[in-house]
Amino acid sequence: MAKFGTQLFETALSANFLRKWARKALNANDVSLAVLRKQSRDARALKAHLDRIIHVAEERLSLPLVGSKKFFKPHNADWTWRPALWRGPLPVQGLSSVQSKSTLGDEVTVFHDCSFSELGIRQLRNLREADLAPYGLRLDVFRFDGSFLSIVLDLPEGCVKGLKRTHLLRMSAIVEVEKPIEIFARLNIRHGPNTEQIVRELPLDQPDVIVEFDLAYSSMNEKRVEKAWIDLIFEGPEMNEIVLRDLTFSRRPRAQL
Repeated sequence: MAKFGTQLFETALSANFLRKWARKALNANDVSLAVLRKQSRDARALKAHLDRIIHVAEERLSLPLVGSKKFFKPHNADWTWRPALWRGPLPVQGLSSVQSKSTLGDEVTVFHDCSFSELGIRQLRNLREADLAPYGLRLDVFRFDGSFLSIVLDLPEGCVKGLKRTHLLRMSAIVEVEKPIEIFARLNIRHGPNTEQIVRELPLDQPDVIVEFDLAYSSMNEKRVEKAWIDLIFEGPEMNEIVLRDLTFSRRPRAQL
């Protein structure tokens, strides 16, 4: 009952506060300049707090929800993952004139061999109702005088723990490009002194891009797996805008024949 009474009091207080500022706004043309100057200072101080609330509310209430891990997972998957860049806001959300080996967040590194970088990379907020990932990644490429451009994504320990040659590793993505481009995904698995590599081209003619890496065709030493990472390789990226709206991974045992 006490809580209900407190809520009623706060509601009445809020309504009174709104009426007070509504009257001040209505009478702004008639009050003295001294009074108007004080009201202006108070209004600006209040506006800063209101703008902050509105900004945070729009961010948190927009679809999809920040931190969402919702995406399609194969029914027998024993590991799934959406990288942090696509889940929530990064402390630094963008870079311009990106140099090779620059990082965005803890998991994404950009590599290229341009002599002069005209490359920008930025985390963006997904606001479309169809998007499941809260955030996406945009690459803006202008003049490009290098021979390669790639984004390297380190896969977490959960991916390599218990990894066997009987596993299928799936990468799913939603990709938008300003003009046609070839994008390749290369899975790298370090086992002992060796690194196994499997390359797949992304089928960009499909709205939901899916590629699978079948480890049965690899020579991976299951007992010596140390680390895994994905290279996303962009062929001829000059004068293009590339948006990765979502990027997810899953691992499942392949059907035994």
